[in-house]
Amino acid sequence: MSASFDTAVVRRAFARFLDHDPDRLHVAAHSHHPWPDVTYHAHEQAWVDAAARHDHKWDHIFGTVLPEFQGHVARRLGLPDPGTIAIAPNTHELVVRGLSCLTVPLDSMPVRVLTTDAEFHSFARQAARLEEVGLLDVDRVAAQPFDTFLERFETSLDRNGYDLVYVSQVHFDSGYVVPDLVGLVEAVEDDDTYIVIDGYHGYLALPTDLRRIADRAFYTSGGYKYAMAGEGSAFLHCPPDYGRRPAFTGWYAGFSSLADASGEQVAYGIDGSRFLGATFDPSGLYRANAVHRWLDAVGLDAATIHAHVRDLQRRFVAMAEGRSAREELVAGLLPVDVTTERGNFLTFVTDRAAELEEALAKRNVIVDHRRDRLRFGFGIYHQPRDLEVLWQRLDDVLGT
Repeated sequence: MSASFDTAVVRRAFARFLDHDPDRLHVAAHSHHPWPDVTYHAHEQAWVDAAARHDHKWDHIFGTVLPEFQGHVARRLGLPDPGTIAIAPNTHELVVRGLSCLTVPLDSMPVRVLTTDAEFHSFARQAARLEEVGLLDVDRVAAQPFDTFLERFETSLDRNGYDLVYVSQVHFDSGYVVPDLVGLVEAVEDDDTYIVIDGYHGYLALPTDLRRIADRAFYTSGGYKYAMAGEGSAFLHCPPDYGRRPAFTGWYAGFSSLADASGEQVAYGIDGSRFLGATFDPSGLYRANAVHRWLDAVGLDAATIHAHVRDLQRRFVAMAEGRSAREELVAGLLPVDVTTERGNFLTFVTDRAAELEEALAKRNVIVDHRRDRLRFGFGIYHQPRDLEVLWQRLDDVLGT
């Protein structure tokens, strides 16, 4: 399916979410993405399987549901081995498990970390807290100016040896896309350095191929945003030779083929299962699998979704021309040129960000803000006519 697919048909696939409040204009696909209707039946199937299989439901989950999920993720990301995919209820759990590979034993403190000042809270808050107690020593490269970010980040790699490099594929507070993930990973010369790519704003939002760095970098994301599956379907691609025995571990990490089942050492799986935790709600995996099947059935992929959203973004900015209040808002766009590659949301710097979000909410428009940054996230369920409604309601707030 090309970027000129029938938007009305695709929109109807989200009817259960969108028709619940037909007047609501949801422009936060980057945050709380609606779920397509197929997830309703998938969620129900999780309940039915629990009832039908009872004590044996986990055989089905680990034997059928999880492998299907791993296969979908690997295919979307160009990963050669689905078995490298670990799952968890959220990415924070996976991040902490990864950090435990480095922070234990304590005699190796502090762990040296290179990251950015534009990481989401699941990592940024945890890193700051561990820094407070002396477990981490963190260098943060400023995201801006964007046109020199990659050069400055790679220069920082040369200044000091790092135990961990953590960087987002798409910066959550601007939409900035790191232009060369492969080059960034290859710039990390020390083979012992862990590399983690936070792909939450990239997975199923941007075409992503990790084939060349699959044996070197972790990649984490989940279903809450553009993967359209909601909570409980986070994942981590685990390169084979890194994090063999996470210190923070759950009992599922010893379920698969064991690296060492002898002696007194705690045994781990040799694939991505070594990063598993303990008992979880599997319904997110059911929903995620249903979404992938639906995407395949209608011919949608990350490239098509991204092209559709980029078209909406350009239209939205173009509709501001000639209206002073609109132009004032659009003047705060990050990065500054709408033609610049970006994630699937628009970010505008404005001192009125919180005020505008609140005012729009009163007009049944859902957007969000981060400090002085107002974010508009378009999705596959949006049509060009939605932009007209959005600007009409924005005009009520901005004035003309």
